[in-house]
Amino acid sequence: MRSWLTYTAARVALFAGAFGVVYLFGARSWIALVLAWIISGLASYVLLSKWRDRMSTSVVEWTDQRKDKAVGDRLVGGAAREDEIQDELLRSQEQAADSTESTQATEADKPAK
Repeated sequence: MRSWLTYTAARVALFAGAFGVVYLFGARSWIALVLAWIISGLASYVLLSKWRDRMSTSVVEWTDQRKDKAVGDRLVGGAAREDEIQDELLRSQEQAADSTESTQATEADKPAK
């Protein structure tokens, strides 16, 4: 997490330096902000590439550590259990339908009185 902080501080410092230079050359108001933003962005792309790579590596590692694999396992287990429950319900409905059909068939086979 420290690499994120140093990279961000370096970006802010580059922006402040670019703003100061642009301001000294006579740019004022929002034009100075836009020029400083563009200049600092280009400078940071060139000058801070190693820090940016370190920061992205540390952020990826941090997010990988935060992933809780137990939650994924619980979700998969819950989905499997839900599928089992649905299968049991379908089987019981099919059995009920089969028993109703067989009952009706045996009643139709009985002679009328």
